[in-house]
Amino acid sequence: MLENVQFVNPQFFWLFLLFPILIVWYIFKRKKQTATLKISTIKGFKAHTSFLTQLKPVLFVLRMLALAALITAMARPQTQDVSTKTKTTRGIDIVIAMDLSSSMLARDLKPNRLSALKTVAAQFIEERPNDRIGLVVYAGESYTKTPVTSDKAIVLNSLEDIKNGQIEDGTAIGMGLATAVNRLKDSKAKSKVIILLTDGVNNTGFIEPQTAAELAVQYGIKVYTIGLGSNGMALTPVAYNPDGSFRYGMRKVEIDEDLLKSIASKTGGKYFRATDNKKLEEIYEEINKLEKTDIQEFKYYNYDEEFRPLAILAGILLLLEFLLRNTVFKSFV
Repeated sequence: MLENVQFVNPQFFWLFLLFPILIVWYIFKRKKQTATLKISTIKGFKAHTSFLTQLKPVLFVLRMLALAALITAMARPQTQDVSTKTKTTRGIDIVIAMDLSSSMLARDLKPNRLSALKTVAAQFIEERPNDRIGLVVYAGESYTKTPVTSDKAIVLNSLEDIKNGQIEDGTAIGMGLATAVNRLKDSKAKSKVIILLTDGVNNTGFIEPQTAAELAVQYGIKVYTIGLGSNGMALTPVAYNPDGSFRYGMRKVEIDEDLLKSIASKTGGKYFRATDNKKLEEIYEEINKLEKTDIQEFKYYNYDEEFRPLAILAGILLLLEFLLRNTVFKSFV
């Protein structure tokens, strides 16, 4: 409780240095007020003692406690209640466009490209509580998994639900980018961003990637592109087994980096290459730093004055001391 108390006038605590002087003065005065009488014998006197004489110092103690309470009250103790309110002054709308082609099951990232991406993307989403985020998935075609929303639970649940095979296979980069642009074109946010990720080359779809990039420029949307895959060969699905599962084989990793660089450059974004899990994490961390949301924090301070109870206590102690001095201890003062 005391850790929340602060004193406006702490200089009054220096008055406590007077206490040792007052105690010494009281002891000296008490000795001077004690009379002594020397006689040869007390046999002719009836012995009579009173415990009140032993309690007389209580009057001094009460007065000292009252003075201590009064000094503390003059130091003006306060308790402080702080409430904080944050206001987002520069909101960002972000759409993550994820390649869902069968090559995303390649195992050059652990356990595979798609699982590694979902893990890192989930962390990215959790670290941006003040932005609206949406999800677009694409392969041979594209669709919106989640429109831009501030409800991170919905986005994270949708991300967890993404699996290979949900749409026709292929790599329609232009379709994926165009769908993401469509989700952001009417956004009123001051900053609109697409994170476009692919591990291949555009090989299908009726919208060219460059056309989709021009649409992004027209609507003031910045695109960060990520090429996902190691350099060289990777263990990748190459055919289907009789039971419907994938058969894996070594294949050369082919990413149209020139296209991804062109899209990023044209829209004011940046191109990244993720060759392993660690690099993918670093890329999302860098994007997180590049796209900062401006937040204003307002703090409201409410002060409660706590000197009144101390002043009342000092008054009560002085009144008690006065009453005792003029009633119970009157014959001994």
